[in-house]
Amino acid sequence: MKRPAARLTSCVLAFGLALASPLAALAQIAPGAHGPVDITADQLEVQQGECSANWTGNAEALQDTSRLRADSLKVFNRQMAGDKGGQSCGALDHMVAEGQVYYVTPTQVVKSDHAVYTASDTTIIMTGDVVTAQGKNVIAGTSLRINTNTGVAVMATGVTGRGAKGRVRGVFYTDNATGQGRSGLAAPVPPPPRHHPQS
Repeated sequence: MKRPAARLTSCVLAFGLALASPLAALAQIAPGAHGPVDITADQLEVQQGECSANWTGNAEALQDTSRLRADSLKVFNRQMAGDKGGQSCGALDHMVAEGQVYYVTPTQVVKSDHAVYTASDTTIIMTGDVVTAQGKNVIAGTSLRINTNTGVAVMATGVTGRGAKGRVRGVFYTDNATGQGRSGLAAPVPPPPRHHPQS
């Protein structure tokens, strides 16, 4: 009676690895990086029909010195026609991060409520209450688009017009400036990095 269970476990693991392989090859969450992406979470659920893998519970994708951290991280691979009319899963299409999202590089920290990484144009779009910081300097808005290949980033809110409430706002400190002052903007503090096991 143990053999069918073992066979089922092998199938699930094989499919999980099939989904992960294109991700490691094509995801670029670190600027200029092309190395593997190391993902950890409390739980992994694989949906073969959707070519998706849902990582939940303190999910983190780590590449080089950059990390994408969220309550959940869902990975979608491209659906392709397989042999004999079946379906197979191809390269990474996009990733969706939800709940307490942090994107952290050696030089900046970004916090938002939602983020989508698209492999075809190597962009991360972060939305909701978006706050980005580099040292003490802070910028706030509702949408941030980051191209991880070129390093170009665009912050927006959709609000325009001088004096209008809710426009993009930034607070920048000189070398001798101290304290938060009256800005009301504080740099986001990400959770401590998770040390991924080597084996």
